[in-house]
Amino acid sequence: MGDIAAGLLTGLSLIVAIGAQNAFVLRQGLRRSHVAVVVAICAVSDAVLIVAGVAGIGVVVDRAPWAIEVIRWLGVAFLTAYGLASLLRARRTQALAVDGAVVESRGGVVARAVALTWLNPHVYLDTVLLLGSIAGTHGHPGRWWFALGACLASIGWFTGLAYGARLAAPRLANPRAWQVLDVLIGLVMLAIAVRLALGS
Repeated sequence: MGDIAAGLLTGLSLIVAIGAQNAFVLRQGLRRSHVAVVVAICAVSDAVLIVAGVAGIGVVVDRAPWAIEVIRWLGVAFLTAYGLASLLRARRTQALAVDGAVVESRGGVVARAVALTWLNPHVYLDTVLLLGSIAGTHGHPGRWWFALGACLASIGWFTGLAYGARLAAPRLANPRAWQVLDVLIGLVMLAIAVRLALGS
């Protein structure tokens, strides 16, 4: 149980920070748009990366810095485009459809969720390399219990963030509040893009 708890706490410490993926999950939760699909993509992706790290794939990533560099610039491009789109969206007055009437293409939502997860170089550094390294200190059987704890942290966080966002939906029925949220999300995306471009 100690290994699971360690994985849970370590996983939460890495995933809770405000980032592009969390901002997207929050937005989809507020809009009640393809929430289960988004949560599943983010949680399953995290689980795949965690298992890969614990299995030793982190060594491969560490020896192929060019791969991280390619992902970094793809991430910069995607986050910049997403951030600008969010800021442009904020120019239009709109209320949050709290009744689930928001119409979004499932394919478009899936594509954005996948891109925000897999085009983020930090996910490879944090989830694969860092978690993989920490898990290695727990010994052969213990590292897999640690991985289970980290996976549970991911599932719990994304589920809580997406479905818990509905509690704030009534407050965001005001068009101005939704505009402010879109501006904040856009700025977060652009800030992360700048950090990635600067290599920080």
